[in-house]
Amino acid sequence: MTDASKQLAGILLLAVTAIEFGGLSLLALIRKRDPGYLDNPLRQAFFRAGHAHAGVLVVVALLGILYVDQTSLSETTRTIARESLAAAPILVSAGFFLSVVSPRAERPNRMLVLVYLGAVALAVGVVTLGAGLL
Repeated sequence: MTDASKQLAGILLLAVTAIEFGGLSLLALIRKRDPGYLDNPLRQAFFRAGHAHAGVLVVVALLGILYVDQTSLSETTRTIARESLAAAPILVSAGFFLSVVSPRAERPNRMLVLVYLGAVALAVGVVTLGAGLL
């Protein structure tokens, strides 16, 4: 495994603590019966989606990083694959959380675009990696 892959994997593993903190925060909102959360189905759905996507996409990124160095791709293309995979969980979860910041949100705000950017980053990463492995 290259140093670049090890470093990014280390960062992603440390980011798992942020995901844990997010889960703890969701539990606190429920336990405290926070009206800005419990009375807003949109926020509930988006907060859950943001948390779930963060966890799943970090696992996908960590698995992908294991394979990046097994390809015959150029170092620049490997970097694109690694960084795209790592950017996806950050962008997608940030988009879900930041698009319903207001407890009175009735629809997502413009920050929802981050979800789409994260989806593009994920697609770039997995397609680049998949093609490199074939």
